[in-house]
Formats: sequence, structure tokens, C-alpha cells
Amino acid sequence: MAQTPRNQKTGLRKGSSRGRTPSGKPNPIDVHVGSRVRLRRTLLGMSQEKLGEALGLTFQQVQKYERGANRVGASRLFDLSRVLDVPVSFFFDDMGEELKTQTPALIAGVGELEELPAHFEHDPMAKRETLELVRAYYRISDPQVRKRVYELAKALADSAEASSR
Repeated sequence: MAQTPRNQKTGLRKGSSRGRTPSGKPNPIDVHVGSRVRLRRTLLGMSQEKLGEALGLTFQQVQKYERGANRVGASRLFDLSRVLDVPVSFFFDDMGEELKTQTPALIAGVGELEELPAHFEHDPMAKRETLELVRAYYRISDPQVRKRVYELAKALADSAEASSR
């Protein structure tokens, strides 16, 4: 495979770096995502080979994802979340503030990524807590108990809303 030519002054590769740092190392965010894949896989007691089989990959490809040497695309990240039974957001959890500045766009100096306004409320339906609550709710097998839990949650919300007025 032909490599992108290097700049004679800096020694760095020109053109597309495919998300790598200017020195050619894997992007720190890709390394973080890979480490989260490895963490979850090992917590489940799953081998790289078994994970690869579940994804239609070789264990060597799984190794490269875990090291950050290969970038994880959106569809592959979705597959990983399904196989490892975690939300996609899991792979970005515990990412430090400094690491969040290592996006390919910011490294390339394309510009600042706009932050959401401080007053913007995130959609509660997109929160992990909501997903876990809904899953727990539907694991309640007795329909009468499930209805009582629903009524309790509504009463608590109504009470909290009334007291904030």
C-alpha cells in the first residue's frame, strides 16, 4: 500500500491522516474508544476471537480496534454496543476534558466545535439513566406491580412539580 508522502521540512505526512495525530500516531479518542472495547470485553470474560466471530472479524482486527490502530466506524460501533450489551455512549464514558480536545478537526485546526448553550437541556430520552429505568420497568413481570410502579413515579413527579411552583 502506498503511503502519503512526508513533508520534507516537518517529516509529517501530507494530506489525509485518516484521523491520526500529525505525528502519525492513532488519535487519542480512538485509543480511548478501543480501551473501552477491551474493558467491556474483558469484564464479560470474552476473548478477542469470540468478539471477532460475533462481529465477522478476525481477532487481529479486534486487537487493532482495541489499540486504536484502526478507527471504529459508526456502524461497527453500533455492532460493538449490541454484542457487548452497552449503549454506544459507553465507549466515550470517562473521557477527560483534555482528551475531548483531541478531535481530528481540532487537531487539524479546522476551527472550534461549538458547544451547546449552557441553558440547553439534553433530551431525557437519550440518557442512559432513562434507558436503564425503562429496561428495569419492563423486567417487572407482574402487570399489577408494574402499574403501581408507574403510578408511584407519576405521583412523585407531580409532587416535585407542585413543590417547585
